[in-house]
Amino acid sequence: MLEHPEWPLANNDAERALRHWVIARRIMMGPRCDAGSRTFTLLASVIETCRQRGHVPWTYLAGVIADRGAGRTAASLPAPVAGL
Repeated sequence: MLEHPEWPLANNDAERALRHWVIARRIMMGPRCDAGSRTFTLLASVIETCRQRGHVPWTYLAGVIADRGAGRTAASLPAPVAGL
């Protein structure tokens, strides 16, 4: 922490970002298999990263699905919007 004073002292923001995903997983009683667990985790991560970077996650995901369906490499996650 002394090397990076700009870092927060607590991880409350990270915990708040994950709270609704934990609740959703609990409501649906968790994934039924390893592949479902991995899919849920990856989608939650991509959606939260897009939101935190100021982008609409559904636009990004639709583009990735279209690219992969056409045999192209999926685009990288969008860069943060300036000023966020």
